[in-house]
Amino acid sequence: MSANRGFRTFLTIWAGQLVSLTGSGLTGFALGVWVYQSTGSVTQFALISLFTALPGIVFSPVAGALVDRWDRRRAMILSDTGAGMCTLVVAILLVLNRLEVWHIYALMALSSTFSAFQWPAYSAATTMLVPQEQLGRASGLVQMGQAFAQIASPVLAGALMGVIHIGGVILIDFATFLVALATMLVVRIPRPQVTMAGQEGRGSLWHEAAFGWHYIMARRGLLALLLFFAANNLVMGIVSVLFTPLVLSFTTATALGAILSAGGLGFLAGSLVMSAWGGPKVRIKGIYAFAMMQGLVLFLAGFPPQALILGLAASLFFFCLPIINGCSQAIWQVKTAADVQGRVFAVRRMIAWSTTPLAYLIAGPLADHIFEPLMAEGGPMAGSLGPIIGVGPGRGIALLYLVLGVASLGVVTVAWLYGPMRRVEAELPDIEIEPETEETVALLPV
Repeated sequence: MSANRGFRTFLTIWAGQLVSLTGSGLTGFALGVWVYQSTGSVTQFALISLFTALPGIVFSPVAGALVDRWDRRRAMILSDTGAGMCTLVVAILLVLNRLEVWHIYALMALSSTFSAFQWPAYSAATTMLVPQEQLGRASGLVQMGQAFAQIASPVLAGALMGVIHIGGVILIDFATFLVALATMLVVRIPRPQVTMAGQEGRGSLWHEAAFGWHYIMARRGLLALLLFFAANNLVMGIVSVLFTPLVLSFTTATALGAILSAGGLGFLAGSLVMSAWGGPKVRIKGIYAFAMMQGLVLFLAGFPPQALILGLAASLFFFCLPIINGCSQAIWQVKTAADVQGRVFAVRRMIAWSTTPLAYLIAGPLADHIFEPLMAEGGPMAGSLGPIIGVGPGRGIALLYLVLGVASLGVVTVAWLYGPMRRVEAELPDIEIEPETEETVALLPV
């Protein structure tokens, strides 16, 4: 498959996934509103996020092993079909007036399990379709799609719910799954040749699932890069959970919406830059530089509370994200054998995301029981730090942001000092991507 033809195939898949991602955002917003309005419970509302994320994380290693066993196109078709069916069941239960909260938890968990196939298959397929020098741009496009869905879905869902109600919104989401499925039916994704690593990783399903971890462990630079992102995600998880109470401590919900929109626009801008630029020639330097910038941005929380400052901070913070992720994704794609990328990327995702639930668990207690009391009127640190960052509601969270900024810069510094990570692109050879013969990649029946 020629480079131009491969990139066109990638763009076809990307367009279908963009439509589907936007539809999923519509359903996520609509179901969240429905659960909160039906129950009035913040806990039950928050559980949607848990059931949407956790099964996919836990099932990732097995899904990755199956992705490497199967044709990547088939794996993506299975993912889209399964998630689409879950959405259709929600719509049917709504029409029959039989939908209950536990139905949503169960169906979101099942949909998350199907979605566990999507990311490793999509990433591995991209490696086979896009020239190595264009992988950074491809990652930028993927994240641009995520940014578009993040910005557009809540606005569209809010408008549509007033016209066609929640059932209509969910049916639109089902239609977007059909669009994604249609694009997958008309494309061809070459299979990679079997490499030495692929031969070593063959065995039972459990052996193949564990092989992804062994592959990473044998490459110290990739292991360090993975642990760096796990630490970074811990910081980001705490930042994201506490951002809303930080803003609402001094301004209105309307201002919060504007600040969050600024963050979304920053994410979109960073994605556009990454898709046009492709990242620096030495990609690890891009990770270091923009992760350092993210850490510095957190110090803006220590300024006197102003919506404009936090809007700028949110925009800069999220601008860095697609460039960091795009550089990392390209490194993994060119340093991992193509026929084991499904299981390696699945393990990578599971470990990198494993710190996010921990962040969600500790963020509230840290703020409520430690940092907010420190900066309350008459608190232990109100006299020393109060003149600098202020005292009262929200200023303890601001102090925690300063601590997280220091921690983030510390993580980047340690990562820079660790030679195998700093030299990961020089020490690990690039993988030559070779598809099997044309006869073996003919369009397969679903």
